[in-house]
Amino acid sequence: MIQKPIEDKELARHLDMLSPDGMHVFVLGKGHVRGVLVNGTRLVNNMRANHGYGVLESFIASHAYLAGAILSANVKGADRISFQINCNGPVEGISVEAVADGSVRGYLKNTPIPVDVPPESFDMSAFIGDGTISMTRILQRAKQPFTGTVNLVYGNIAQDLAQYFTTSEQVPTAFNLSVQFDERGQLTGAGGLMVQAFPGAEDEFLELADRTVRNLPSIGRYFSEGNTADEFLETHMRALSPDVIGEKDISFYCQCNKERFGRFLSALPVGDIKDIRDNGPFPVRTTCHNCNTTYEFSQEEIENAYQMAR
Repeated sequence: MIQKPIEDKELARHLDMLSPDGMHVFVLGKGHVRGVLVNGTRLVNNMRANHGYGVLESFIASHAYLAGAILSANVKGADRISFQINCNGPVEGISVEAVADGSVRGYLKNTPIPVDVPPESFDMSAFIGDGTISMTRILQRAKQPFTGTVNLVYGNIAQDLAQYFTTSEQVPTAFNLSVQFDERGQLTGAGGLMVQAFPGAEDEFLELADRTVRNLPSIGRYFSEGNTADEFLETHMRALSPDVIGEKDISFYCQCNKERFGRFLSALPVGDIKDIRDNGPFPVRTTCHNCNTTYEFSQEEIENAYQMAR
């Protein structure tokens, strides 16, 4: 992956003053409720810089990336987890993958999102519509990936992910995903929270947890003001006695590189490679959907690929 720079100097200065991106995993009460809190302001800005998304596209993609970062807490080692939304709304679909190390990549399937008139709100359901949400775990020790799929109910990433866990995995779950824009349309803050209840949690405590999550302030705005994840837990979740049990970094990162795309080209049928070699145009450009990095191949490199494929 080639990371594009954040060119807006005012935004870059703002990001330098914020607390680092990262994830806090914590338990509440007697340990029957688990939570994950992420500060992902740099994550979504690096994603936006690479994909070149506008405000609407950044709003939807940022929610998806924050969710991906949170979901990375559910895998270990080199395991991966991904979710796909296939829908009939203008966005057409969303694909996000996260690795256990906290790296996230992904894309919107239709950009720029076609909009006939300027939207009056950021109600995602108008752009997502009906469809399905699928979650896949790619585990190193498993013979094949495990995928679960449910129908979209809300057309909202946070609510539909919560619905997925509640219905497909029978784990009552709540998500809170939040981004903050300034008056220039720059992403100044981004954060997300997941809370899950496991067997043994007392109803009274779950009701308190539900009220607390529902009444939280904007997490994106909170982080945009330079506050930390520790301060958020201490200030806004103190009544639930949060106990942090793990922390890790999160980042926008894609495992793609030119060598990998070169292997893809070499694996094409020999006739196709010959046609590219003979007709170009050069340089041949290949682009990774997940990070929008473009790799260029010269006529000589295509000739080498042809000779290897013969």
